Amino acid sequence: MKFSTKAIHAGQEPDPSTGAIMTPIFQTSTYAQHGLGGHKGYEYSRSGNPTRTALEDCIAALENSQYGLAFASGLAAEQAILSLLKTGDHMVSCDDLYGGTYRIFERILSRYQIETSYVTAASTADYEKAIRPNTKLIWLETPTNPLLRLVDIRAIAEIAHRHHILLVVDNTFSSPYFQQPLELGADIVLHSTTKYINGHSDVVGGAAVFKDKEVYEAVKFYQNAAGGVPGPFDSWLTLRGIKTLAVRMRQHEENAFTVARFLSEHPRVEKVYYPGLASHPDHELAKSQMKGFGGMVSFQFKGTLEDVDQIVRRFEVITFAESLGGIESLICHPASMTHGSIPREIREARGLTDTLLRLSVGIEDAEDILRDLEQALR
Repeated sequence: MKFSTKAIHAGQEPDPSTGAIMTPIFQTSTYAQHGLGGHKGYEYSRSGNPTRTALEDCIAALENSQYGLAFASGLAAEQAILSLLKTGDHMVSCDDLYGGTYRIFERILSRYQIETSYVTAASTADYEKAIRPNTKLIWLETPTNPLLRLVDIRAIAEIAHRHHILLVVDNTFSSPYFQQPLELGADIVLHSTTKYINGHSDVVGGAAVFKDKEVYEAVKFYQNAAGGVPGPFDSWLTLRGIKTLAVRMRQHEENAFTVARFLSEHPRVEKVYYPGLASHPDHELAKSQMKGFGGMVSFQFKGTLEDVDQIVRRFEVITFAESLGGIESLICHPASMTHGSIPREIREARGLTDTLLRLSVGIEDAEDILRDLEQALR
């Protein structure tokens, strides 16, 4: 099946008991058993739920895998993947990454003497230089959050596998529609399904997809043991959102291109970050490993923090809020919102300044988005 067909049908056969076309919401915590071990595949909904199974199978199919797990949030999915590490292990990560991920690395993993080395996202050779004898995992975001740099997945996968290290790729910004990291050599793909996969800003969730069954089984054990799973209604909402993923992503990209071009010519904008622009330093890499450039645009505003505060108060169509990937346009100030957990000196050294704004371009009429940007920036 092609992508759009899988988004609608993978893991979602008509319900055998009723013929219902849409996957039912199995709103139950437990299941009747007929004698010792006499269950029908489900015992307790933390361990497994039919609605969640449909979601896990669908997301796995979109990443061209058989092994998917769903979680209560993107960070719950991250923590489950990180359960593969033990005290004394080391990992290598790109330096431009979501603030919540940095917080886990520096304030949770560090308690267990698990150290993280950070590498400039696009500096391929530096990942290998950062590897130590105890390095067990390489963690990538591509495009990165919020500066939208690209990491060469194929090249890093070759480095990781030569050193017998697992490669994890956070694919949230691209979605499986525009990028499929397992096909490029990654071992694990991570999603905050809150974002593009659900796409309607009405549910929080996460997912992990695996190339190898043994790694999948290890994380599945943690999923059940730690219990950070989505409920059946959250799973159902996410499944419903997935069905329109392809058409939404096409419109997100079309609008984002329009917005990026507009901002790149605006006198009050200093710099635009969008991999679809020929001026982007990773434009050629984006063309080679992505099927499109996504719906995220970041830009540096010419002015002060006080000017930024005035601008975000003026928006009428665009909403000033955290998160991304919904059908509506959202703009955020990473330094004080999504990346506020990263110390200021580290943020600024990585290029994340107080005048950076991150725009998740929605699927509204592009003219209305541009008009709103113009009046707010004026």
